[in-house]
Amino acid sequence: MHIPHPCVMGNITFTFMLLMLPFVFAAIQVGAQQQPSNITLGSFLYPNRNPSYWPSSSGLFSFGFYQKGDGFQVGIWLYDKTVVWTANRDDPTLHSDAYIEFTKEGNLILWTKQNKKVIVESPQPVTSASMLDSGNFVIYNKTNVVWQSFGYPTDTILAGQRLTLGQSLVSSVTEVDHSSGRFYLSMQADGNLVAYPTNYLNGPEASYWGFMLQTRGEFGEVSSVFIGLTPTGQLFRNASNGFRFQRNTIANTSNQSSTNSAAATYRATLDPDGIFRLYTHKFNNSSLEINWSALENQCKARGFCGLNSYCTAKNGSSIGDCSCFPGFSYVNREMKFQGCYRGFIYEESCGSSRDSTLAYNVTTIQHLKVGGYPFSQVPMVEQDCRNSCLGDCTCWAAQYMNGVCSKFKLPFIDSTLEQNDQSVKGFVKQSYNISQMAGHSTPYPGKTRNRNESSKEIILILSLVLGSVAFLFTVVAIFSYIFYRSRADEYQKLLENPYLGPNEEFTLRSFSYSELEKATEHFKEDKRHGSFGNVYKGILSEGNRTVSVKRLKKIGDEGEREFKAEMTAIGQARHKNLVHLLGFCLEGSEKLLVYEYMSNGSLADIIFNSETRPSWEQRMRLALDISRGMLYLHEKCETCIIHCNIKPHNILVDDSWTAKISEFGLSKFLVPDQVGNQLQLKGTRGYSAPELQNSVLISDKVDVYSYGVMLLEIICCRSNMDVNVSTEDEIFLPSWVHKCFVENDIRKLVGDEEVDVKSMERMVKVGLLCIHDDPDLRPSMRNVVLMLEGTMDIPFLAWH
Repeated sequence: MHIPHPCVMGNITFTFMLLMLPFVFAAIQVGAQQQPSNITLGSFLYPNRNPSYWPSSSGLFSFGFYQKGDGFQVGIWLYDKTVVWTANRDDPTLHSDAYIEFTKEGNLILWTKQNKKVIVESPQPVTSASMLDSGNFVIYNKTNVVWQSFGYPTDTILAGQRLTLGQSLVSSVTEVDHSSGRFYLSMQADGNLVAYPTNYLNGPEASYWGFMLQTRGEFGEVSSVFIGLTPTGQLFRNASNGFRFQRNTIANTSNQSSTNSAAATYRATLDPDGIFRLYTHKFNNSSLEINWSALENQCKARGFCGLNSYCTAKNGSSIGDCSCFPGFSYVNREMKFQGCYRGFIYEESCGSSRDSTLAYNVTTIQHLKVGGYPFSQVPMVEQDCRNSCLGDCTCWAAQYMNGVCSKFKLPFIDSTLEQNDQSVKGFVKQSYNISQMAGHSTPYPGKTRNRNESSKEIILILSLVLGSVAFLFTVVAIFSYIFYRSRADEYQKLLENPYLGPNEEFTLRSFSYSELEKATEHFKEDKRHGSFGNVYKGILSEGNRTVSVKRLKKIGDEGEREFKAEMTAIGQARHKNLVHLLGFCLEGSEKLLVYEYMSNGSLADIIFNSETRPSWEQRMRLALDISRGMLYLHEKCETCIIHCNIKPHNILVDDSWTAKISEFGLSKFLVPDQVGNQLQLKGTRGYSAPELQNSVLISDKVDVYSYGVMLLEIICCRSNMDVNVSTEDEIFLPSWVHKCFVENDIRKLVGDEEVDVKSMERMVKVGLLCIHDDPDLRPSMRNVVLMLEGTMDIPFLAWH
């Protein structure tokens, strides 16, 4: 067995210790920074009110909302507002109503008005989070870090952070827009750190800067590689093949020896211009220094200027300026790097014998190096190169360099003006209308197209299309009006003649007054009081069927209006969770409606007056039944029906414990696409939405509010207002439920009753969501059904 010489062993050990030294420093640094007070589960952040961020212990770094234009984004920034990390960086900016919740489950959730976005989803239970002075935002379980922002770099590496194999830094769009930009820096599997433009294929020909692995042939296959930044400002790369280590310094801070690392922090950033730079932030004078730059000027970054433009480096400066090729205009003059668009007529087809209406000339630009890939490279003299492009219908630019003529098609990419290179010259072709050129340009030898003819064809096509669309809309409008008028006439006939409309349109039966008087034994058994009449139990002589008979007690216009509303609403609706109208009676001043009989009475009887509460499963079923009936009224009828009087007294329950909505006397109707009616509505106190206090545009959200109050009553089996309670907090039910929910003590709402806590929490959240003061923040009944069924996540609103 071969035993290595002790000197060899010593060298290996020493090399290994040197390579591991930065990690030891980083471990010491992280360990020292795990002391700040923890961010506890259940914490919140808000963009425009406190708290809006979580600072590190010294205030060096902060995590939270930062301003972006008129909106906000979530990220981490230095004390001088330099953003070093952004969550979901390519998402749209956030409005001021967004907020972050560090949930009890340990997930970091971004809530918006529309939906929720998971920033961090913890794979295991966690206990807390911290913003460290290293710039690392970490989430802990009892003993370890389970997630850290250092593991998901954006455009920056901080001290103690690594860019590992397969990871990339992606530049920002601008200094203030931290969305993904035009360049990326990749830590490749071959051990090389290479920069590319994002719109190029990842290949050696597309790269514009790289830090290559030294002695690559001797080193062999790379098994692990990363770049890192030490707390003293050294940017380095470590690579290993399993047996040998290689450590290379990429850059050092120029004042490393004289700068106290405790008075400064360092970062390496792939900037928006595509250049990788090393920065020092000094605390004592709040200054920022560029210690190292991978490229000498911006024009060296491949693709710094967009299509059809070229980059010129200003004398003695690293700043590049983008200029359009002749005949082109800036896409955005404020952001010249976005490139230029063609300002002349362009046809690439060749070989037509048609007379040309275009002429062409060539502009010569000294020192212009056209980027991209030429379609032709032929040795020739300079003048022949110019004429060759002018006479070639596929050529739009030519480059003459060292006796070789290279010809290019559109678009032009990655072009530069090499001011110090006397050997290169560019020729750029552009077209003009012959009538504008006064005969001093060369006609185009290839196929051209008469611009006036093209314009006439386009105008003719547009005229035909627009005329057809207008005719189609006219026909649809005429038929819609005819259909609407026919239905309106039928409803009018129904209201004026009870023997015509119901029997033909709704198959309702017309009863005589004497028949109903006999069925109810002269209205003997009064079961309940409705919104505009009393309800009596009756037995029809035909079929011995038990029914409910509602008798109008109001007279005059109001009674007539409510009778018509209920007749119209329930007459056109058919759903298992709506009470079924069987017939009616109109004789003189007597107006009666005949319904199916509901043996279990009203929901109010069941949850308020019963000696024993219905089971939790029964209450869940009743709540779902009612929501499905309301969804039908709001979205699945021919017209949207707003009930306007949803409460437990108006919900009936049959012998199979199916809940059905009744009492439509206050209903309002919205035709499709109508937002609401500007009406002063009346409702039952405690169930009426806040917006009904004024004459405002009402919508189906007034029913959602009433349903939310009723849902809380179903959960707790008590009225929304009850003075016979043990504490003053419990008098108004919505406030008490909200208080218990905030205190995470919703079990108090049902006492000792055995309930499914998960489903109860879901119902409480839905109820609180439905009674929000802002109608726009209440869910639709469709979403209420989905949330109660558990098939849709429930957004959390910050209740005031």
